[in-house]
Amino acid sequence: MAASPTPSPADAEPAGLPAALAAARKAALIGLSELVGSASSAATAATAANKATVASESSSGACAVKPGPGPLAPAAEVSYPLAVAFSGGADSTALLRLACDLAPGRVQAFHIHHGLQDAADDFERHCVALCEAWQVPLAVVRVQARHAPGESPEDAARRARYAALAEAARSHAAQRIWLGQHADDQVETLLLALSRGAGLPGLAAMPAHFERGGVVFERPLLAVPGAELRTWLRALGVAWVEDPSNQDASFTRNRIRLQLLPALEAAFPQFRETFARSARHAAQAQVLLEQVAAQDLAMALAPTAEGGQGGDRGERGVSAGLPIAPLQALTRERQANLLRHWLRAVHRTAPTAAQLEEVLGQVAACRTRGHRIHLRVGAGHLERDGPALVFLRSDQGG
Repeated sequence: MAASPTPSPADAEPAGLPAALAAARKAALIGLSELVGSASSAATAATAANKATVASESSSGACAVKPGPGPLAPAAEVSYPLAVAFSGGADSTALLRLACDLAPGRVQAFHIHHGLQDAADDFERHCVALCEAWQVPLAVVRVQARHAPGESPEDAARRARYAALAEAARSHAAQRIWLGQHADDQVETLLLALSRGAGLPGLAAMPAHFERGGVVFERPLLAVPGAELRTWLRALGVAWVEDPSNQDASFTRNRIRLQLLPALEAAFPQFRETFARSARHAAQAQVLLEQVAAQDLAMALAPTAEGGQGGDRGERGVSAGLPIAPLQALTRERQANLLRHWLRAVHRTAPTAAQLEEVLGQVAACRTRGHRIHLRVGAGHLERDGPALVFLRSDQGG
């Protein structure tokens, strides 16, 4: 679907905003006032990015900027503190339109070209044309989203996309990146987590804001139904592209969108609000569990009464490890919580439910000096080293 001529967002006021989108706009405006104000106080180091129409990125991660003529090359140095992740689809198109209305002349767009389907080049051409019409600097970042063994192509693409966005933000001096996920996406994420038997982190779904790679990401549209975004774009005469893979029912998320959401709409019209509330409750509970785990880890690693450190090295001296005795003093539920926290925060890995149960069983049985522990956990192995558990990544041996 080709881009059609539309009024410049910087010159046109929003027309016919649906209620949820109007509320999102109001909330976003509050957050942007400080960002745009601080950015205007001094010129940034992003002059090259400000004059870019299209930038490409090799697999090494370095962005190459192509200077562009015409309205995308400002006469004076101007900073663009806000960036929008722009795929060309309806959601990100509505978000870009909203951003340009709220911060005219201070917005840039990043388009991630995965090269995963034949239409990818068409998506890029659409984004270039629309950004030229709206006078928005655009950087196109090409990535290769190869998935690791045991990782789904979708997860690999998502990981590569966020890494590319963070790198683009650093290269183009963007202080904040807006993402276009909306209320329907939030419900899909929650239902997908339920279908996989996820715990609280999964049931918390997508946060409204987070930081990754030193870059702040925000999702201003999480309370806005996707249908409202499309209705607004049609009223403005703004075109977007449709990703053909969104109709592929072989993907679980697509089946949720195409089959479950219409049924929920008919049976529970308020499901977006109630599901989002449940996700917020899960997120709050997860924060509490993380706080408890951090306290338990600090206690476990605290100096002992004999003057030693709770995490003293064992015979192998691999790492400080997690002392077994203070772990055993906790309830089984807190043991599980602490183990998950320690593995994630210290070793950047996560056990499956079955692996965690096996570890808990071995911890309970570890009552003699000769008890051996060697279990596959996450991306490596968990072993006993003297008085502590140590984690060895697969590439470390053991």
